[in-house]
Amino acid sequence: MARELQLMKGNEAIARAMIASGTDGYFGYPITPQSEVMETLMAEKPWETTGMTVLQAESEVASINMVYGGAATGKKVATSSSSPGISLMQEGLTYLAGAEIPCLVVNVMRGGPGLGTIQPSQSDYFQSTKGGGHGDYQLYTLAPASVQEMYDFVFDAWDIAFKYRNPVLILSDGAIGQCMEKLYTRDYIPRWTEEERRKNAPWGTWGKPATRDHNIITSLELDSARQEVFNHKLQAKYAEMKEKEVRYEMLNCEDADYIIVAYGSSSRIAMKAMQMAREKGIKVGLFRLITLFPFPTKQLAEVAAHVKGILCVEMSAGQMSEDRALRPLRRYHPHSRRGPGGS
Repeated sequence: MARELQLMKGNEAIARAMIASGTDGYFGYPITPQSEVMETLMAEKPWETTGMTVLQAESEVASINMVYGGAATGKKVATSSSSPGISLMQEGLTYLAGAEIPCLVVNVMRGGPGLGTIQPSQSDYFQSTKGGGHGDYQLYTLAPASVQEMYDFVFDAWDIAFKYRNPVLILSDGAIGQCMEKLYTRDYIPRWTEEERRKNAPWGTWGKPATRDHNIITSLELDSARQEVFNHKLQAKYAEMKEKEVRYEMLNCEDADYIIVAYGSSSRIAMKAMQMAREKGIKVGLFRLITLFPFPTKQLAEVAAHVKGILCVEMSAGQMSEDRALRPLRRYHPHSRRGPGGS
């Protein structure tokens, strides 16, 4: 596969990746610091080259419901926003999860609560990983730490979304979205033909042939017993994600006395701190989260059992560190090299 070296912003990389990955439709609404996603799509005019639909909705509520309608047909449909806009989408997101509709949502985080600031933050962690809407549901959540990952994760997101029939969230922040870096692009993946869509999304509302019953897309179930069965099905799906789809990166953890746990732009700062500590003879390692859901609880616990301390670094009031503490870790003993560390 040819990979061309280019220079672009993180937000621009998201837009370019949507086009290159064969996305069928994008519905969004501008908000700082992610407006370049839509601006790039409008400038590229993919409707003239790939047939991709790009539409500015009248609000974030409208855009997420447009995603619902388009994605229910089995097409690759995406949206993007920033923190307050994602808050407005929560009802639609829980409907998408409840209807088991694959789609892509990008959140380029800014500070809050409320309208807050347009500066980067990581304080949407709870909203993203605990289900910001109602009900027992989860979004598969990827946390890019570079412009290259902003680009690559769009391709990964479509694979996961359709494998599990689940919305996927790329959780970035204003620093990654606005920074400009080199990245390698990929060859264009053609949009699915009608035959491919019917094969890849047999559940979709793309027209009823005589060979099957109607496909019904809904998150409504008035029979409580059937709703309970469905919720068990969802939890089994999320458990499979935890077993098979956890992603993380470990740097210098083999001999580390101390571990920094971070994700996104914070992990880049943590990496530099690790390097500076190593230069002074302090054995520091970095455990970088790539998936926030599923959280690498087991893997982190195994690393933590052999270090003196853990430092969770994040641009929030300790939201991610609560997940780090979910699994009890043994106390460190200097002779056994086992221990939990502390935050």
